[in-house]
This record gives sequence, C-alpha cells and structure tokens, in this order.
Amino acid sequence: MQIGIRLHDVNSDAPAEEQTLEARAAKAREEGFSCVHLALAKCIKDVTFDDAALTEGLAAYVRRVFRQNELDVAVLGCYLNLAHPDEAKLREFQSRYYGSLRVAAAAGIGMVGTETGAPNAAYQLDADTHGDEALRTFIRNLAPVVACAERYGVTMAIEPVWNHIVYNADRALEVLRAIGSRNLRIIFDPVNLLGMENVDDRERVIGDAMEKLCDHIAMVHIKDFKRQDGRLVSIAAGTGEMDYTEIARFIKARKPYIQATLENTSNLSAVSSRELIERIYASV
Repeated sequence: MQIGIRLHDVNSDAPAEEQTLEARAAKAREEGFSCVHLALAKCIKDVTFDDAALTEGLAAYVRRVFRQNELDVAVLGCYLNLAHPDEAKLREFQSRYYGSLRVAAAAGIGMVGTETGAPNAAYQLDADTHGDEALRTFIRNLAPVVACAERYGVTMAIEPVWNHIVYNADRALEVLRAIGSRNLRIIFDPVNLLGMENVDDRERVIGDAMEKLCDHIAMVHIKDFKRQDGRLVSIAAGTGEMDYTEIARFIKARKPYIQATLENTSNLSAVSSRELIERIYASV
C-alpha cells in the first residue's frame, strides 16, 4: 500500500506563505507520504479554476511541482453535483469535469475523482436522494463525463457516500453496469459508507463493499469518525471508533500497491495517522 494525504489538509493552519502548492507538496514529502489527493481550488489560493483556467500550462506546472517533490498525484478531485436540477448549472459542472480530465491527462495524473451528488441545488441528503429517479439522473449525467475520460485515457472514479445518491455497494454496481466502461472505477472510503442508521453494523457494511466492489476499487481514502450531536463527524485516522484491521488485510491480499490517502488530518496528526496505518498493515 502506498500511503498519501489529502493535500489541502497539509499546512491548513499555517500562514499563507506556507499554503502554496509548492510548500504543501514539500511538507507532504517531509512527512513521509508518497502521493496526494489534489483538489486544485483548495490548494492554490486566489484562483478560480473554471474552464478558462484549466489549461495545458496549469497541467505542466502541476506536473513539475510534484515531480520535484517525488510525489504522485493519486487523484485529481472534482467534486461537483452531477445531479444538479438546474440544466445550465449541470452543463457548467460537466464542462468542469471535461477540463479536469484534460488537465489530468496532460499532467500525467491517472484519475479524476468525484462523489455522486444529490438531486437538489443544496447538495444535501433529502427524501429523494436514495431514490431510483435520482440514480437514473446521475447515471445519465455521468455517462458523457466517462466518455470524455475514455478519450483522454484517464480513469473516472466515483466515491460512494451514505448521504449521496450512490450510498452503498449495490448502488455503485448499478452505476458501473449501466455505464459499462473500463474507465469508470471506485474510490473506496469506508467511513463515507456510514451514517447514524448503519454505523453499528459497520463491519458488515464495509465488508460487503470490499467483497462486491473489489475488482473496481482504484483508490482508498482513510479517515476515522466520532459521533457528535446525532451525526458522524470525520476525523483523523486513529482518533475515533474505526478498526482498520480487516481493511488492511483486504488491501494487502487484494490491492497490495494501491494508493491510499489520509483525510481530515492536521500537521499534528498526519504523521501519527500514517504510522498507525503502516503498523496495522505490517501486522496483518
């Protein structure tokens, strides 16, 4: 397993001069990470990454920064709502995915990642989010994005999340079968499969996802959770309720060189979280 970090968590509380892409990348390497999850708008300040900004020059700059720091970009994040009910906004979002795929291809980044949205402008769980119509809408709007990924030779990866349209392994399989593309893959985030409704059954929920989605998982996100005010709150690995033993065993047996990025860390917790996951992985 290659352990990385979500780059916008690096130096997130530092002065502005330490929050440049170069400074964050250098810090990630210093902390012992081999790859990153890159969300451009969260890592480069004062730039609006609209279609006009998603250029080949940007791709060259990104490629150079991470090559200099001996880091891979495991995934380029583009987390926009592909089930947005406003047609104009939806087309804008799809265009942003096309631009992100272009930058990824030019920068040598193999994957663009996204979550699966909600059928409302607020991007929030509502009574319709887990319904069949929302799923059909997401599949219809994702299809041209995956077709673009095929043309660029880049993987498009979706991340199942309990509060979104694709909320479990079975829904993810429905999307994979409906699209039918080898360029469509899965980002596996065990904590994101959990809500207050199923958290006490998490071993079964996570085990079911690992079994059913195994062949399609291209990347792993690692974090922890705590219960607070009737909801689950994401926190750094090793600081909450998660047991990573079976996840580490699954990765070692079935995905030994996969890139797994830590989330919700700080400069105080990043190294200890990495070391914890490394110890668990070595012990299984």
